[in-house]
Amino acid sequence: MDSSYIAHETAVIDAGCAIGNGTRIWHFSHIMSNCTIGKNCNIGQNVVVSPDVVLGDNVKVQNNVSIYTGVICEDDVFLGPSMVFTNVVNPRSAVNRKSEYKKTLVKRGATIGANSTIVCGITLGEFCFIGAGAVVTKDVKPYALVVGNPARQTGWMSEFGHKLSFNQEGIAICPESNRQYRLNDGFVTKLQ
Repeated sequence: MDSSYIAHETAVIDAGCAIGNGTRIWHFSHIMSNCTIGKNCNIGQNVVVSPDVVLGDNVKVQNNVSIYTGVICEDDVFLGPSMVFTNVVNPRSAVNRKSEYKKTLVKRGATIGANSTIVCGITLGEFCFIGAGAVVTKDVKPYALVVGNPARQTGWMSEFGHKLSFNQEGIAICPESNRQYRLNDGFVTKLQ
């Protein structure tokens, strides 16, 4: 990766990281060893990116976010302010479980709202939308809107972040992009 990124003077970047061109890392953030951060990412203030985390291109990480070992975020993911990932299902201070870290995959274009908690070992589908404050304990389908504690699906979202309303034929149109989506057998796909 190209090393022409911008880091605030208070940011700490450990050895072995690969950081893409155009990425910006802001005040008091810590990028720990062996992380891979793509191009044109924005890492907000007071963010911790733990060892071996992978962030794709154009990932937006808002202030006060902790991204723990085992997390992979694909391109165009949005991580809202103060949201948090976990990486151990049953943590105890007196029990070392570093060998039990669970993987969490956040697929392309997903949005995770402010103050949400993502329990480890799950996959968040492409362009899903996690509402603010949600506690997500299981996989989320592509384009799904989930809210609450525990998070429950309440609808579907377009790639532009608008709630979709499907007609009797199972077709919805995004009001911003005018792109069409089809709902079939409990899954949404974008029509070309």
